[in-house]
Amino acid sequence: MTTIVNSPTPAASSNDSGGNGLMFLIGVLVLVGFMAALFYFGYPIVRNMTQQSQISVPTPQVNVEAPQAPQVVVPDKIDVNVTQPK
Repeated sequence: MTTIVNSPTPAASSNDSGGNGLMFLIGVLVLVGFMAALFYFGYPIVRNMTQQSQISVPTPQVNVEAPQAPQVVVPDKIDVNVTQPK
């Protein structure tokens, strides 16, 4: 006689969620979206960094007199011999 073993169907483990293909697709779409955003925003920034832009800012004309330096008179000879009263 032939022996027939009826085993129950194995339950899905915690590592095998059954949606691995869907998670891979979502991951690829997120990666493609990130790369597109990086290219869309990053390319103009890099392109503008290589170009020398000349910004012309007009300087205001201010008519203010410069303060005068103080006049200091220094004698030619200084007597350092000091006598103290007793």
